[in-house]
Amino acid sequence: MVPIQMVDLKRQYAAIKAEVDTAVLEIMNSASFINGKAVGDFSTHLANYLGVQHVIPCANGTDALQIAMMALDLQPGDEVITPSFTYIATTEVMALLRLKPVFVEVDPITFCIDPEAIKKAITPKTKAIVPVHLYGQAAAMESIMSIAKEYKLFVIEDNAQAIGAETAFRDGVTRKTGTIGDIGCTSFFPSKNLGCYGDGGAICTNNTMLADKMKMIANHGQSKRYYHDLVGCNSRLDTIQAAVLDIKLKYLDEYNTARYKAAMYYNEGFKGNQTITTPNISENNTHVFHQYTLVLDGVDRNKLVEELAAENIPAMIYYPVPAHKQKMFSFLHLPETELPVTDWLTERVVSLPIHTELDKGQQDYIIEKVNYLTHKLTS
Repeated sequence: MVPIQMVDLKRQYAAIKAEVDTAVLEIMNSASFINGKAVGDFSTHLANYLGVQHVIPCANGTDALQIAMMALDLQPGDEVITPSFTYIATTEVMALLRLKPVFVEVDPITFCIDPEAIKKAITPKTKAIVPVHLYGQAAAMESIMSIAKEYKLFVIEDNAQAIGAETAFRDGVTRKTGTIGDIGCTSFFPSKNLGCYGDGGAICTNNTMLADKMKMIANHGQSKRYYHDLVGCNSRLDTIQAAVLDIKLKYLDEYNTARYKAAMYYNEGFKGNQTITTPNISENNTHVFHQYTLVLDGVDRNKLVEELAAENIPAMIYYPVPAHKQKMFSFLHLPETELPVTDWLTERVVSLPIHTELDKGQQDYIIEKVNYLTHKLTS
């Protein structure tokens, strides 16, 4: 059996090696390393895939979030509602911009931000909502957009883990995550469903004025060389990464389908195991399974991860410490923040390997060991 990886990027690369190698060598020969043709091509192709008017490539997903918040003119002290159960980048940029993150609960079934919790957290200082499409599952965007409209709030979607996922609205319209709010942000970190071979990110919007502003911010605040109208930053997707992404974009739906099939195979294998809850797909949404995450019941999680590792099965805990309990946010003085669902999840979730090259032999082995060990380690 091929060694099991959380994400097997070597085998994925082997399947598209000829295309990637040709594209990279062309760039090496042309020396068009910055803002080469591949960057524009990828931006156009990604916009077409997402069904959005504008895609602005940038250096990484964290920059994408920061540029989005800068473009909306959010000011120090403005409140931004977001889940605490997420990767730190979502809220890290708020601290950098001296905004005030307001941490709210997630749905215990989908792990995504709870619209009812959003409503309860709105104050006169609230300016934006940042829903996270966690682990590949689309958040409840119809409800979120309704709340945003009612209270005149911006919506910035953190789509770093769910590119290609969709949500269906009651009027029959289906839209891809990242294209529903005012701005969508994504990451092309190598392990993502659409990942490059370094760092990369993108911002998308249907608002032309915002798109122009974000292009300027990402390019030192300039629309014309050496004329800087805004305070910006230097955040570029390099040409080699754009070329890799443009190739992999053609396979993204295939990659997501493979992940979905692997997740369903896991679900079937874990049926009847009362110590775990398998991922749920919320109504009217799709799930692209950036992670396959179980919720454990009465199982020693650390011991499970340790014993799985001894069986050559990697497992990861995303995320053991929620954002509202991180030391970096001590300046917010949040000891009174109570998020019992978030705390409950952070103590119980564990993610298993899932990727485009995962085969049934590997999954059968993982399923057998997980079923055995979860029963063995039940307290």
